[in-house]
Amino acid sequence: MKVGAYQFAATGDISDNLNTIKSAIIDASEKGIRLLVFPECALTGYPPHDMASSSAVDFGALDMAYQELQALIDQSNVCLILGTISKEHAKHYNSALILRPKQAKLFYHKRALWGWDRENFTEGKEDGIFDLGDWKIGVRICFEVRFPEFFRELYRQKTDLNIVLFYDVSSTDDAERYDLIKAHLRTRAMENTTPILSVNTICPYQTAPTALCDQSGHTLAEACRNTEGLLVFELEKTEPNFGEQGRIELSDRLTCSAQHNDL
Repeated sequence: MKVGAYQFAATGDISDNLNTIKSAIIDASEKGIRLLVFPECALTGYPPHDMASSSAVDFGALDMAYQELQALIDQSNVCLILGTISKEHAKHYNSALILRPKQAKLFYHKRALWGWDRENFTEGKEDGIFDLGDWKIGVRICFEVRFPEFFRELYRQKTDLNIVLFYDVSSTDDAERYDLIKAHLRTRAMENTTPILSVNTICPYQTAPTALCDQSGHTLAEACRNTEGLLVFELEKTEPNFGEQGRIELSDRLTCSAQHNDL
């Protein structure tokens, strides 16, 4: 499956973000990309960086943007995962929107809320898993990469690929934070024997990577920091090698043991 990740500087202007996203979808379609992902809050911007609070979002304009995107992917046959802010019964969520051709839209709402997230959003409940053909895809958002538990959930559901959407930036060039978060991604991939594709916004300084790592934590592709653009990679399912098979067998044993102890 050819996958793509588009990193750019999201703003608080839905129309501007939408135009960037639509152009990227058209480009992805021409390149034969089947799954295209965008950063956390890519469509709306992220509070308080790009607007005062989550309640400042124009949800009428947002619904129209969803319709435009659905029509475009129906035509281009590209599956889309992008960050947005959603509203349900007066509650606001930091969400990953999943759009598939000619199917109903899905949401995964971020669960690891702290700081600005806790001030602006309600904790989600979804498992963040959906099917794309014969691929089972897991979705997580930003701060959740710090917690192995969120990814162990995906391991137990036997996902084939996990996606992480970031809005992780700094006002200064913090290369150490960038390297630390990249290490988190590589570890989450290795310990769960599942590839991870991540995508981040880029302004003012990018502190989490747009990158793809394989099920042993090796970096397969990585976008240039702080530069708008599309990362493309042809990803194939592979049989586990010797080390990967060992991690799977021991993980399954530990998981069964933990479930038995809970009974």
